[in-house]
Amino acid sequence: MEVNGHKVKFGVFLPQAGFQFEALAERASLIEQLGYHSLWLVDHMWSPRAKDIDHLECLMSLCGLASRTQRLRLGTLVLCNSFRNPALLAKMLSTLDHISAGRLEVGLGAGWMAEEFEGYGYEFAPIGTRLKQLEESLRILKSMFTESRTTFHGKFYKVTDAPNNPKPLQKPHPPLTIGGSGEKVMLRLVARYADRWNCPAGYRRFEQKLNALRAHCEAVGRDIRTLELSEQVLVCVRATQAEVDQEWERVKNLKPFSFTAIKGTPPQVIESIRERVGRGVSLFTIFFSDLASPETLKLFAHEVIPAFA
Repeated sequence: MEVNGHKVKFGVFLPQAGFQFEALAERASLIEQLGYHSLWLVDHMWSPRAKDIDHLECLMSLCGLASRTQRLRLGTLVLCNSFRNPALLAKMLSTLDHISAGRLEVGLGAGWMAEEFEGYGYEFAPIGTRLKQLEESLRILKSMFTESRTTFHGKFYKVTDAPNNPKPLQKPHPPLTIGGSGEKVMLRLVARYADRWNCPAGYRRFEQKLNALRAHCEAVGRDIRTLELSEQVLVCVRATQAEVDQEWERVKNLKPFSFTAIKGTPPQVIESIRERVGRGVSLFTIFFSDLASPETLKLFAHEVIPAFA
């Protein structure tokens, strides 16, 4: 099944909180074996819901996972722009694309967790400033991925005659996903710079967000069909309705994910996904309600994914 030339695909959004690396690698191997498109980690220093449990750094983890998988695409939902100098980030991501043999998915956003910024010594600037910083970083990243040298003197970042070799294996660069749904600025950045828009869970009206994105695409002269649409979505799936009801009772207060969740038996989940495919979504980055247990991964892979082949 395709949407605007993009195949319908399913990735697993797996916050790595509480995982030791070996356990994370085993889960990634299973996700690959079951035929999922991609695995997406988070870029946090600690879990927003459990500050003191183990939490591996995402880019270092992806390097390790690249050596343990062969086909699975590996990404971040999403890198916090403020945590890394954009020129250094371009170098790190280019290297990771080589380590993974061209399987990197780059996800980038403005960051939101004030306590985390402050805890690690980063300035938590107002959102307007963070979005301006994000735009400068996007310009630097794309230039360093594709140009022989990069010079950029902005308000926040300065790069002078900087090479970035080797370039990423993927041409012109790894797919760039921007996560966020602010209608005035963030979606303008999506229209101008992204290969894919990831709509975060918890939105109130998807059509309103999509219309805003469409207007920004028109303003910059871009055909919105060249932009892949993805959605971060909580999925609560079980074999029977009784099991669904029991699991949903456990996670229904997991806000904001529960606001836009899909729940049900496999046939019900298929129907809900079809509705969202009808909106134009072709990649689902799924946050399984039980943190992607092997049993749930297998149920979804065997009973839901084949309906969209």
